Amino acid sequence: MYTLECCVDSVESALAAEKGGADRLELCSALIIGGISPSIALFEQIRRYVHLPVRVLLRPRFGDFLYTEYEFEILKKEAELFRQAGAEGIVIGCLREDGSLHMEQMRDLIGAAGGMKITLHRAFDVCADPLWAYEQAKELGIDTILTSGQESSCIKGMPLIKRLCSLCEEIDGPRLMAGAGVTPEVIGQFLSDTQVKAYHLSAKTILESSMRYRREGVPMGLPAMSEYSIFRTDSKIVAQAKKVLTDYFSAEASKEE
Repeated sequence: MYTLECCVDSVESALAAEKGGADRLELCSALIIGGISPSIALFEQIRRYVHLPVRVLLRPRFGDFLYTEYEFEILKKEAELFRQAGAEGIVIGCLREDGSLHMEQMRDLIGAAGGMKITLHRAFDVCADPLWAYEQAKELGIDTILTSGQESSCIKGMPLIKRLCSLCEEIDGPRLMAGAGVTPEVIGQFLSDTQVKAYHLSAKTILESSMRYRREGVPMGLPAMSEYSIFRTDSKIVAQAKKVLTDYFSAEASKEE
């Protein structure tokens, strides 16, 4: 009926997502830079402690989605490894220089995935022609497209998402999942104004590190980011989002009785 997917990059966040009522996890690492492929060890530990379906983001690096031969070989190997490890699905996206979907690479990754479900990630949001890419995704047998409507947030991209919803109904294409800037309030607005029934959020909060001794001014990454801030999923935000969904669809079911 509906799906609430929580994007996580730690066991702690996965546990919080499950506690809040998430239906599924998207697992990555380095969520702060948009996510890259997680380790098998992290996946296995989450499977040990959390009882939700897990789709794994496969992305070899930060940046665009035009991959070298070496990067693509890594992606194929990761698809095989996570299939063998028991992932429910993988989250992928490869583009050509002209901004079109790289159909050959996508087919190879889907082949390596075997019977796993496939989400086309937000490479879709930087492709040249989203309507054509949507039809290509259907041709590939992709299950879900995660999208912000080619904008910085799904609220800004709602007009395109509405067009895609119409195309989905017309050709029975992949399910649309709204992502980027998703909050309980945004879900409520989408439920009122669109046909979208799947939502992707990180529900993140920033925690202070427990480190008492701190060597300031020695960044390990981007200088603007504090080494002593930890991003974690907030189970309360997930629970609020879940309530918006359950209340809406319960009310819809009552109308039909």
